[in-house]
Parts: sequence; C-alpha cells; structure tokens
Amino acid sequence: MKNGIMLILLFLVSLSGFTQSENKGAEQKKLSVLVFSKTVGYRHTSIPSGIKAITSLGQQKGWIVTTTEDPTLFTDGFLSRFDVCVFLNPTLNVLDEDQEKAFTSFIRSGKGFVGIHAAADCEYDWKWYGDLVGAFFKTHPPYQLATINIESTNHPAMKPFIGMKTFTVEDEFYSYKENPRGKVTVLATLDESTIKKLPKDDTWKMGDHPVIWYHEFEGSRSFYTVFGHGDASFENEKIQQHLFYAIEWAGKRIDL
Repeated sequence: MKNGIMLILLFLVSLSGFTQSENKGAEQKKLSVLVFSKTVGYRHTSIPSGIKAITSLGQQKGWIVTTTEDPTLFTDGFLSRFDVCVFLNPTLNVLDEDQEKAFTSFIRSGKGFVGIHAAADCEYDWKWYGDLVGAFFKTHPPYQLATINIESTNHPAMKPFIGMKTFTVEDEFYSYKENPRGKVTVLATLDESTIKKLPKDDTWKMGDHPVIWYHEFEGSRSFYTVFGHGDASFENEKIQQHLFYAIEWAGKRIDL
C-alpha cells in the first residue's frame, strides 16, 4: 500500500515538473515583432497611431514588440531576434544593398512579413521586395469613406469580418501598378462604385481591385493590407483585430 502511494506521489511530482517545463518553454516562445517605419518620401502622420496599436496588441497578447526607423539595424544578427517584421507605412528607398541582403535572408529563413498600407510605396527599384509584398503602389483617390467587398474569410486576419459581405470604412484606398491576383490569394477588393471623391483622371481604377491579400513566399508568410492611412484606421477595433491575426499568422502562431 505504501509502495502504491509512493508511486502515485512520484507520478504527480514528475507530472508537475513536466507542466512547469512546458510552461517555461511556452514563455520562451513569445512572438517577437519588429515594426519598421522609416520614410524617405511621404510620411504618414498615422505612424505613431500604428505603433501604439501594435504595441498595445503586444501587451495584451504577450508579444515582444520592437519599433525602429533605423535601417542600419537591418543585419543578420539583429533580424534573427524576430519572428515577424511589420513594414508600417515606410516610403521609397529605405534600405541599402547590405540591408536588403540581410532582410532577404530573414525572409528566406522562414520568418514572417506584414505590410501595412504604404509598405507598397517602398523600394520600387527592388523587384524582390515587390514580389514579397505582392504589388507596388500606383496612385489613389482622395481619402474618403468607401466600401470593400469581403471576398474570403478563410484566413485568420479576416476573422473580424466573418458574416460580413462588405466593410465600409474611411481610408485611402490604393491602386497598384499590377493586379497581384494570380500571385497571391486575394481576401478583399475595393468596390470602386463607392468612391465618390474622384481624382482628376481614371488611372486609379483597376476593375478587379484587390486591397487585402496573402501568400507564401520563399519560405515566408507574407500579408498585405491597404488599411492604415489615417489614425482612425488604427483606432478601429476590427482593423486592430485584423492586424493582430495577420501578425500571428505571419509569425506561424496560427494556421489557415
């Protein structure tokens, strides 16, 4: 009888140790997120709001969030600390050749990428980056209230829009130099008929007008969303959750 009790106690102690070890391992696996927002061209005044939103999500969800506008940090050693790199409204040529190489290695090592809004208005001379994002920015109608069509909710980042066929919000809806459909999986498109404040010409029209998409690229998960021109985008609860799930997916914490 005593031997039986001893065996039970030993089992419970070993189980407790295993659980503690598991928890310790889980603590060591916090998602590490780098937010990069260097600008050389147009600077979005919403960048601080975007940083605040992502940092707040990190605090709520247990991420380790690092923010920078210093491209000299883009080295193999520095980038290896992160699971996901978020390009938050960077513009034009923000990385030199060595920094591009380090970032390429980061992506090819299987780390994640999330491009927000002006991430498409960046590094035009670097075709590889355009392929990573999915498309380069071309032009846009004025900032306004407009509607996107929810094409698919079969991605974690679209969870906030489940049950919705459309989502109407105020933002600056980009057009792109090429339609990424076929290279990426499109999740939402702009309903061009809801654009009321019109530019001088029709060069913004795409017909089929993707604005949110994802794909797997050279071992990495890449996600792009058009949201993020104004502060209101980052204060919108649905868009915050949209970004949360995009980052979690890119960091391989959740799957499709």
